[in-house]
Amino acid sequence: MVELLEGPWYLAIILFTAVVALVAVGAYAVSKWRDAIDDDTNTASELLTNFREMHSRGHLTDEEFRTIKARLSYEIQEEIKSSDNED
Repeated sequence: MVELLEGPWYLAIILFTAVVALVAVGAYAVSKWRDAIDDDTNTASELLTNFREMHSRGHLTDEEFRTIKARLSYEIQEEIKSSDNED
């Protein structure tokens, strides 16, 4: 039995198991990191609300706010359509 533990196959199996374990831990960490990033993204509606507050505080000019609002309007319409389809 001791001879099996000293052979090259034993070392190969140990290294293979360690690599598989490291890959599994890495995949788990990446999936958690990606989930955290997905949670941090704002919807177009949330972005427009934030920009509206910035405009009311004077951080954006009327022209800047109109430009942002125009660019986000399509995305807001898509969000509304997708939420209607989910219901």
